[in-house]
Amino acid sequence: MTNVSLQSSEYRRRQFLSPANFFLEKAMADEEDELLETELSYDQKKEIAKWFFLNAPAGEINYVAKDLKAVLSDEEVYNEAAMEAFPVYNKTHMICLEMPSGAGDVIVSSYSEINENEYLDPRTAQVAIVDHVKQICTKVRPANDEELPSLYIEEYRYALDAEIQRYVSESYPKGMSAVNCVKGKDTEGPGSDFELVVIITAMRLSPQNFCNGSWRSVWNIDFQDESQVLDIKGKLQVGAHYFEEGNVELDAKKDFQDSTIFQSADDCAIAIANIIRHHETEYLASLEVAYSKLPDNTFKDLRRKLPVTRTLFPWQNTLQFSLTREVEKELGLGK
Repeated sequence: MTNVSLQSSEYRRRQFLSPANFFLEKAMADEEDELLETELSYDQKKEIAKWFFLNAPAGEINYVAKDLKAVLSDEEVYNEAAMEAFPVYNKTHMICLEMPSGAGDVIVSSYSEINENEYLDPRTAQVAIVDHVKQICTKVRPANDEELPSLYIEEYRYALDAEIQRYVSESYPKGMSAVNCVKGKDTEGPGSDFELVVIITAMRLSPQNFCNGSWRSVWNIDFQDESQVLDIKGKLQVGAHYFEEGNVELDAKKDFQDSTIFQSADDCAIAIANIIRHHETEYLASLEVAYSKLPDNTFKDLRRKLPVTRTLFPWQNTLQFSLTREVEKELGLGK
């Protein structure tokens, strides 16, 4: 079942230094009275800072970091919170970083993680060393044999990676993908199960136009040798943030489950890619239908059907209402 969360709030007109200001100032205002009366401990400040980091919309964590640094006025708290939060945020949002010397790109995710700061790019058989806070790849090294799948697994991984690359290039203009082996990578031939994970990530960042968006999908493919079946489970997450004189954030999630038969590497790759294409295209179409109904359904549902007067509001003639005139009338100030 699709879970779509739409949050909206409007604030007084003012100039904002960054896209994160709506997000940051609202939460700070909500707790302003308590913060004035209570002296927060070091750990409390750090946990609050981490919350802001981890809840930053896609592509906006650096704006949040800039504002947090100014609000905290405590370098030690800020640095520790950033060191703990940035790795989690980067893996959750599956950010894509360019490797040095044109070696390619690596997707930072829990599926490609070798250790705290090292991430495998199976396509190039290289390991990227990442600075999480700066969100850059500082250097690369060749992957060890122990970090790479066996030749048997690589045949399936490589074939699937090629099909997914083709699909992503057609469907996501700025999308990136990767295929990792997360179970049974040492399998040398038929007779054992193994699992591949397809990662697709795309971002469209346009802060100058007050909007950012992201698409993340993860597909787990469990190759079951005994039953000769591939069990496919997918998770999609779509986010959008609009913040021009307001704050509207979309967070849509969807889970999928499907299956196909265990075949040769090339045939499995084609079947899996077609299943992923089908579900993602269908889900995107459902979102477009939901968007088309927002003016007539969703936004109208945000307000009561009838005001307390039990009279329909005359949207076609709003000029007949004047707050100033009504106040003057109630206070007896009118002529």
